[in-house]
Amino acid sequence: MSELALRVLFSVVAAPVALWIVLAGGAPLAALLAIVSAIGAWEFYRIVRGAGAHPLGDVGVALAGLLPLAVYASYLGAFVVRPALLALLVLLLLGATIWLRGVGGRPIASAATTLLGVVYTAGMLSFGYAIRYHDTVAGYDVVGARQAGIDAWTLRVPPGGVLLIFPLVVTWASDIGAYFVGRAIGGRKLIPSVSPGKTVAGAVGGLVTSMLVSWLYARTVLVPVASLGFTPWGALAFGGIVSVAAQTGDLFESLIKREGGVKDSSRIIPGHGGVLDRFDSLIFVLPVAYLLLGWLPIPILR
Repeated sequence: MSELALRVLFSVVAAPVALWIVLAGGAPLAALLAIVSAIGAWEFYRIVRGAGAHPLGDVGVALAGLLPLAVYASYLGAFVVRPALLALLVLLLLGATIWLRGVGGRPIASAATTLLGVVYTAGMLSFGYAIRYHDTVAGYDVVGARQAGIDAWTLRVPPGGVLLIFPLVVTWASDIGAYFVGRAIGGRKLIPSVSPGKTVAGAVGGLVTSMLVSWLYARTVLVPVASLGFTPWGALAFGGIVSVAAQTGDLFESLIKREGGVKDSSRIIPGHGGVLDRFDSLIFVLPVAYLLLGWLPIPILR
């Protein structure tokens, strides 16, 4: 089977499953984020080993897998992720480098890359769960919708799920717009030393496409389905900033892969490379989107 056929087949199977998980939220979403974070951390440590570092890979992968589950437990009220507890985990990790790496094991690089691997993957991707249950839609679930007199279609499509799909769709629009505009126009390279294929025209194309898709999604989905009142200017601003974050995330992954001397983060996804190759943009987008949803005025339309 060709690479393209594998890519299309995987997308056809994975996309509906991912959509269901995003809309379902709860344990399925936390489990997905935990799996993606753990694999992403494993790929990150694979890359940095190519750059000469020696991270505590097993510890980092375990922490990356546990963090989204801890966030899930925190939202359930069963466990609270306190800053003091996170500080304790960091101190334990730093202390472990004394015995596991020692002076000759490059302990500074080991501790730094181990921590960065957890933050870069699980720390950022966990914002996906935070968006799904963002304060904007807190309490506005089936019960809240019934009290507000919302129709049955909205009851089947939880506003939190619709809200999480928003940055995902805008990110994909940025990637698609950048690819096709860049291929069609070409011209000056964006940062050739980091990513030779990306052009200034492509970056602008991704930005414009994201803004348009953001406006369309807000108008045709967020307002009628989720009853969230995004203003046109707010939607355009959201799309533009998310596109910048998405393209920055893509460039950052290209940067670390160049230093690590690898073409793909792994070959774990048929036809798509690795988890980081597919989620590099979202790693930057999700925390940015979470902040934007808190800053932009988004009234609930009653």
